[in-house]
Amino acid sequence: MPSHTRTEQDQFGSLEILADALYGIHTARAVANFPLSGYRLPAVFIRAYAQVKLACVRTNASLGYLSLPMAQVLETACKELADGSHHDQIVVDAFQGGAGTSTNMNFNEVIANRAAMLMGQAAGSGSGSGSDTSIGAGSGSGSDSGSVSGSDAVHPLHHVNLHQSTNDTYPTALKVAVLHELKALEQPVADLQETLQRKEQAHRNVLRLGRTEMQDAVPLTAGMTFGAWAEAVARDRWRIFKCRERIRQVNLGGTAVGTGLGAPRDYVLRVTDELRRITGLKLSRAENLVDATQNLDDFVEVSGMLKACAVNLLKICSDIRLLSSGPAAGLGELRIPAMQTGSTVMPGKVNPVIPEAVSQAALRIMSNDALAGQVAALGNLELNQFMPLMAHSMLESLHLLKQAVILLHTRCIAQAEPDAGRCLGHVESGGALAAVLVPAVGYARAEAIAQAAQDKGISLAQAAAEDLNMPPEVIAALLSPERMHQLGYTEETYAAFRKDADTKGGTA
Repeated sequence: MPSHTRTEQDQFGSLEILADALYGIHTARAVANFPLSGYRLPAVFIRAYAQVKLACVRTNASLGYLSLPMAQVLETACKELADGSHHDQIVVDAFQGGAGTSTNMNFNEVIANRAAMLMGQAAGSGSGSGSDTSIGAGSGSGSDSGSVSGSDAVHPLHHVNLHQSTNDTYPTALKVAVLHELKALEQPVADLQETLQRKEQAHRNVLRLGRTEMQDAVPLTAGMTFGAWAEAVARDRWRIFKCRERIRQVNLGGTAVGTGLGAPRDYVLRVTDELRRITGLKLSRAENLVDATQNLDDFVEVSGMLKACAVNLLKICSDIRLLSSGPAAGLGELRIPAMQTGSTVMPGKVNPVIPEAVSQAALRIMSNDALAGQVAALGNLELNQFMPLMAHSMLESLHLLKQAVILLHTRCIAQAEPDAGRCLGHVESGGALAAVLVPAVGYARAEAIAQAAQDKGISLAQAAAEDLNMPPEVIAALLSPERMHQLGYTEETYAAFRKDADTKGGTA
């Protein structure tokens, strides 16, 4: 055998493994069996899985199922993974058969071999069959389940996977990872909301022309535009906070199908409490472990809330692209930061690259939500065999959403400013005033004024002042920013029009 490899055996035969690899034969077979996506597990999931394994080690040790020397080296190995070491040894593809068994075995082997090295043993010295058993290998009698000597070879199943199954550790690790990511997402969303609220106040007196169905409509203020975005993001902030309540119940201790078969009762009752202490998360054991093992609708609910946030980001980005369009021949009402050259053919062209990039992230998140629903629906009986796909889509969405919010906030919205002159010019040249005049002079007369403005090539405000024989400032007051902030109109709003309208047969 070459000096840089070691030989390991399982029920299918033997394989040569790189001598310095912390993973073992099961992982090696999984790498060969699933050359699918090239995606690896994200760091947040690796840390979360290591925390789950650490909770199991500590619980088993406290109950006497692991000796103190064995528990100490296993704990050190778990902590190293949780702190960011050895992540290059978690090598199985994110898409895999077996509901995540290969991922669980990858962790079992890495932790076992690292623990073996800490005890002065060679990597692979304790590997047995390397084949996962769904009820948690090592839960029977003898040294496999009782206290073990510190000199015993560290076994990935008998020691690391003691009283566990893929079917309870994998979904629990995913929930821990999702909860960590949700917590990390909250502050960026809050920061975006606060910036939008500040801009709402800063630009409350900047008039801009409203548009419905891509056509000119009645005016509002730029501050109101920012304020509407802020309200949408505020709802997202609330949803993200509520998401954490949806997935804090875990099925750790339920082993294969949620009955806890193969695990001692005292272990089942304690292991989630230990995980809660390790993670600092408000975790609890699910009341119905069978339900929590087979059903993934809680992930679907969280995914839907993430989709809602992505939908709002996409809407905001679309608005920004329209308002900043041009600048010469478009709306040009919003100035956003110029980030990079926009064309290899047209000198000086600058594109809205940040809203475009964020839009693509939002679309991916929305697609992942549809995928999450299909994954959850396609589970069979006591287990969902597509758990790895759920993990990938959920964690990708969370990562994309956090990065998209930060990107849109820091590289676009924080520096975005309305062009007050351009906005006012569009208001004055548009037909919005006709709608504002209706309560004072009636629909027919307002329509006639609008037509006169078009025929004479003058502004609607000028045409109204001529037709009504009123000072232009009285007309202009109807389109003042203060008027936009009033909720509806009062009798005083159109008091100046009453006498003139009655004289000329209009409707006040």
